[in-house]
Amino acid sequence: MASKTIPIVDSHIHLFPADELDNLAWCKPGNPLAKQHSLEEYRAAAHAGAGPDSPPLRGFVFLETDRKNGGDGTDWSGPLMEIDWLRRIAEGRPRPGQGHAAADAALCLGVVPWAPVHLGPARLAEYLAEAERAAGPAAWRLVKGFRYLLQDKPDGSMLRDELIEGLRLLGRKGFVFDLGIDQHRRGRIQLEEAVEMIDRAHEGVLEGEKCVFVLTRPPHTLDHMCKPDVTIINTADPAFIAWRSAVFTLGKCDHVYMKLSGLFCEMSDAMRARPADEIFMAIQPWLAVVLAAFGPHRIMFGSDWPVCTLDMPRGDGDGDGDGAASPWVKWRDVVRRMCDLASLSEEDQAMIWGGTAARAYGLEID
Repeated sequence: MASKTIPIVDSHIHLFPADELDNLAWCKPGNPLAKQHSLEEYRAAAHAGAGPDSPPLRGFVFLETDRKNGGDGTDWSGPLMEIDWLRRIAEGRPRPGQGHAAADAALCLGVVPWAPVHLGPARLAEYLAEAERAAGPAAWRLVKGFRYLLQDKPDGSMLRDELIEGLRLLGRKGFVFDLGIDQHRRGRIQLEEAVEMIDRAHEGVLEGEKCVFVLTRPPHTLDHMCKPDVTIINTADPAFIAWRSAVFTLGKCDHVYMKLSGLFCEMSDAMRARPADEIFMAIQPWLAVVLAAFGPHRIMFGSDWPVCTLDMPRGDGDGDGDGAASPWVKWRDVVRRMCDLASLSEEDQAMIWGGTAARAYGLEID
């Protein structure tokens, strides 16, 4: 299989050090992710049980981890603390115990921090200036876009004028906006609002100023591929039809990309425990829609590590020495199965494994 030799760019991961856990809005006692998830652990997960013929990991794109922001997005100390931590990774200045080394800087290809896009262009511009100062030249060069989670916001939030104008500002500055929505739990209204939001953000905008959207998921709830309910067994179900219609509509916009990630946590426990080949067959209808709507040059592989490890069966965790494939490797094998069954060319596979991420985010890859 050609995909075994194509380097992988993981378009969606999260990292956070133990000494900043209290800065994470979702991190409560008992949460299984409430511990350090380091670059060292990520590297181990990406290689656990992978085998000698596995494709090399070229690097990753880091997504913000929902740092505390005052609830209304006006307290920027938490998000700026995250940017300062990423600066240490980018500059190769690790602190003892945080699980990364100076050489790991080469793996960090792109960074997508939080931004208060909902506050409108004036306040957003203030934040961007603060973020650039916090990042310093090395890390700011890696900032390719921003995310403000919308999947948990009230209906109508995506259509507010302030947010639309904030998106236009990002577009003028050449940044990506990572859009996280939740069709599974919020219903078709989130899909409909996303379509209208993108149309309004692009309306009357010059081609070179359009904001690039990457449909993704948040770190604490799961909405990759617009977060469909993959437990549906009948594709005539209204929820599947609504999701399919919205995906094809979104796919008509050249500036919209889709991440193949995050579906483990949308599966039943029984499905999640199956081998990669069986998981692929179960979710093949959703993967087929995304491939048809976007094509291989606008979809990208993403692991959503460490969220992909949640509720995984025993022995299929982080690949911590038991020889079992990690969820990272298992999801990679699902995507590889899709590429094989679709008989994708080596060029098309290269786009899914890294080329699309490089194009969407403007990554500097050798």
